[in-house]
Amino acid sequence: MNRGRIFRDAAAIGVAVGAYGLGFGAAGVTAGLSVPQTCALSLLAFTGASQFALVGVLGAGGSVAAGMAGALLLGSRNTLYAVRLAELLRLRGPRRQLAAQGTIDETAAMAVTAPSELAGDAFWSTFVAVYLCWNAATLLGALGAGIVDTRALGLDAAVGAAFLALLAPQITGRTAARVAIGGALIAGVAIPFTPAGVPVLLAAFAVVPAVVGGR
Repeated sequence: MNRGRIFRDAAAIGVAVGAYGLGFGAAGVTAGLSVPQTCALSLLAFTGASQFALVGVLGAGGSVAAGMAGALLLGSRNTLYAVRLAELLRLRGPRRQLAAQGTIDETAAMAVTAPSELAGDAFWSTFVAVYLCWNAATLLGALGAGIVDTRALGLDAAVGAAFLALLAPQITGRTAARVAIGGALIAGVAIPFTPAGVPVLLAAFAVVPAVVGGR
């Protein structure tokens, strides 16, 4: 793998991930956020699954606290990526802080799979590509949602669909599949009896058997 291929792959990933940004922009406005608020989420949070989780809870009438709890739970996986990337990239000062903002599934995967001498190029090029495409698409989606009747077009279902599309590639192997199915079952049972946002928190308990069994 050479530097040119890394840059091409990073650009392709940016475009692919950016497509989901259109859905997030529309979903954010549909959930009741303004265009600036929706764009601020992409600029500052910059972690797709967490963003979809937050607007999904808000759109269902849940509280901000419940939405934030679910978003933070999903975003916590980036902490694990950061441990590996800190050793791989060995950054200091402002660059280290900036890299923390760009530590997501795609940048971590690109950096880890690239040759060690090109890990930095893989990380930063993917970060820039995804960040620009995601935020540009969020703005376009939010502006479009402000013009058309998103509920009439069924775009209020975009949150669940895009959320599933983002998570599906992470389900690899039997253990991950069991956790995903268990979490879905727990959330499904909890939905009629708990406030919006709580089912996704309860679904996290599906990982307990996998953790205990792995000891």
